[in-house]
Amino acid sequence: MATGKNPSLIEHVSSLKGVGDKSSALFEKCGIKTVQDLLLYFPRDYDICKEIKNVSELLPGEISAVRVTPVGNIAVKKVRNLSILTFKAGDATGELQITYFNMPFMRNNIKPGNYYVFRGPVQRKDRGFVIEQPKMYKTEDYIEIMGSMQPKYPLVKGLSNQLIIKVMKQAIPSTPYLEEMLPTYIKNKMGLMNYSEAVRKIHFPLDMDAFTEARKRIAFNEILQFILKLRFLKREEDISVNDYIYETSDYSDALIDKLPYKLTGKQMMIWDEIKQDLMGDHVMNRLIQGDVGSGKTILAFLALLFTAENGYQGAIMAPTEVLARQHYEAFSDMAETYGLPLTPVLLVGSLTAKEKRISQEKIENGEFNCIVGTNALIQEKVNYNKLSLVITDEQHRFGVKQRETLSEKGHNTHILAMSATPIPRTLAIILYGDLHISVLDEMPSGRIPIKNCVVGTEYRATAYKFIADQVGKGHQAYIICPMIEEGESDGLENVMDYTEKLKGILPSNILIGTLHGKMKPAEKEKIMEEFAAGNIDVLVSTTVIEVGINVPNATVMMIENSERFGLAQLHQLRGRVGRGNAQSYCIFINTSGREEAKERLEIMNHSNDGFKIAEEDLKQRGPGDLFGIRQSGEMSFHVADIYQDAALIREAASLADSLLSEDPDLVMEENAPLKEWLSSNSFDFTAL
Repeated sequence: MATGKNPSLIEHVSSLKGVGDKSSALFEKCGIKTVQDLLLYFPRDYDICKEIKNVSELLPGEISAVRVTPVGNIAVKKVRNLSILTFKAGDATGELQITYFNMPFMRNNIKPGNYYVFRGPVQRKDRGFVIEQPKMYKTEDYIEIMGSMQPKYPLVKGLSNQLIIKVMKQAIPSTPYLEEMLPTYIKNKMGLMNYSEAVRKIHFPLDMDAFTEARKRIAFNEILQFILKLRFLKREEDISVNDYIYETSDYSDALIDKLPYKLTGKQMMIWDEIKQDLMGDHVMNRLIQGDVGSGKTILAFLALLFTAENGYQGAIMAPTEVLARQHYEAFSDMAETYGLPLTPVLLVGSLTAKEKRISQEKIENGEFNCIVGTNALIQEKVNYNKLSLVITDEQHRFGVKQRETLSEKGHNTHILAMSATPIPRTLAIILYGDLHISVLDEMPSGRIPIKNCVVGTEYRATAYKFIADQVGKGHQAYIICPMIEEGESDGLENVMDYTEKLKGILPSNILIGTLHGKMKPAEKEKIMEEFAAGNIDVLVSTTVIEVGINVPNATVMMIENSERFGLAQLHQLRGRVGRGNAQSYCIFINTSGREEAKERLEIMNHSNDGFKIAEEDLKQRGPGDLFGIRQSGEMSFHVADIYQDAALIREAASLADSLLSEDPDLVMEENAPLKEWLSSNSFDFTAL
């Protein structure tokens, strides 16, 4: 990104009007210290306030604004801890019901006889329309913002969207000082606007066309830099010599025959590839890309066992402590049951200082040859004895830099990455360009297919009863909401309000938990551990649950606003159930009411194959599909999305290959800005 040499860019954000000590601390929580940091803090969505409709023009599933006056009484009732305010409102063309949860004060704000604009998601209930939790405006206030694209930023508690907009408008005049990192010939070839103009327009686009062009430029920056970094990394790794001698595989080969199940043909093929890599002339850099439940973990175990029986250490890094603990327990049980020369140890952040110190000493002297953990594995104090193999589980959650950091704990360390993210092979070859790819697309026999259904909001009551019945049978359930708290995005369910609402709907003996990305890591880990232990019956969560927890007892996944997710991400979420011996179910709630959304979701209804779904995701979504929840967290791009920007990724890869064939080390004068940009510390490569 830019280097921040201009004084106006490196000024502290507190230099802007309206940013005091308290709000300055909140901005810092978002990673915003300077004006430049603020400018590079992009909106996650936009709110477009459309024209006011008559009641007779409303359609279920749409976010609409309607100008009505209260009709009759405004009633407030209590259901356990839930306060429900309801009233009828209407205009000359008809009536609808307005409902607010836990907002009894609204009774004092609404005067009969006055007209107000209520804006929110329209639902059909009992042959009438209902809008729940709408925003209320005076007519003149709504008309003022009608038709505009209002940016909506990621927030932390205490920081309002209005304040960010206010200070962003003060910072925008500094955009011309942001440095241009692309050579002119690349901009011209790709038809891209200047970077400074793109930053300005992505914050305050005049219309959809301006937004589209601005987003394309910023997404291209992220993608091109990522691909160029990979190309340089691969160049280094292709010449890395294998310094480790792997000869015997007696234990690992014997274990395959002793397992209570037979490995699939694909598992055996990939196991042979792993063995050949470890015994080959060059360092292994391999990705196992396999669907949820396809059997990647046993391959990781075999690789770690193969490493141990040849006298070396292996490490496996998981994205969460819960998953790391589950791996550790499974590996320890296997080693004990089959009498294997594998001595696992768990290394995670929640261990006491004494526990960490003892484990670190035994890792360093070689007593432990299988180290299982999280980011704790790459801490400075952790020294290995003969680290030969590094495995990353759910590799896209770590990426290039963390893999590199862990591998550097040894010398020319072998790398095996695993991912359940269903990325089509054509894209995977580009995005995992530094790795050889093994696709595990054959499922073990005996797995019970998940039963799916796509339904509208009118099915919710039936779904809640079904969830209660499943809990009554001793099972557990997930409910996924796209947002964390009210106000983040109109028309989308949020975990905070949903949890409270659910407590008033489900029987009181059902224990409900909440999980979202703004929680502290220790808090998230505790909730996931409680759910895994069966102490929480229903977990209301954002997509943070997408990876990192294995609960065979969970049999129901219900996804709210499912039409706002990409198909591949829906498949990832669905993969949290169907892990045990009981029949599992996934309920996709289509809140839009639109037929095209239902047709798209029906793909999930008829297929449990992640790779087919990923291919369909590429076909279904195009450059015009710009709103909704970001569809993929892969590669930790801030703006780019691997499904939405598939065509841009291919273009950037082609351009990168052409560029490096002509100028392998970027020494030509015209490529100087590019080389400086790639070597700049301003880009957080650890996120990739």
